[in-house]
Amino acid sequence: MRANEGFSLLELILVMVIMGILAGMVAFAVAGRGNQAREVRARADLSVYQNAIEAYALEHQDKYPKSLSDLAVPNKAGRSYIQQIKPDGWGEQYVYAYPGKKNKYDLYSMGADRISGTEDDISVWDIDTGESN
Repeated sequence: MRANEGFSLLELILVMVIMGILAGMVAFAVAGRGNQAREVRARADLSVYQNAIEAYALEHQDKYPKSLSDLAVPNKAGRSYIQQIKPDGWGEQYVYAYPGKKNKYDLYSMGADRISGTEDDISVWDIDTGESN
């Protein structure tokens, strides 16, 4: 009697099920990292914008910009404080208000839910502590 060559249908299905389970586990693990990466990007952007705002105020006798777009306008030396205003990791514009409600100015990302004033907001004032607003 000849031994069967190749794999049986049951063996192929079993391998496909195992691969599907593994792919699902990897997708689940990677999905959580995407939001974490967006938060890290938002914190980095906020830090850059905060430095640019403070440089602007220093050069304008403690007057803060009216909007973030003021930071992209060239100064007296012909240089802008930032090249461009990028959206946060969720595709939304950063919120900037001067004067601010809590501090001299407010600067934050609305976070994953894209709603201002919720727990997942990432404020420039929370960067040092690593907390959300």
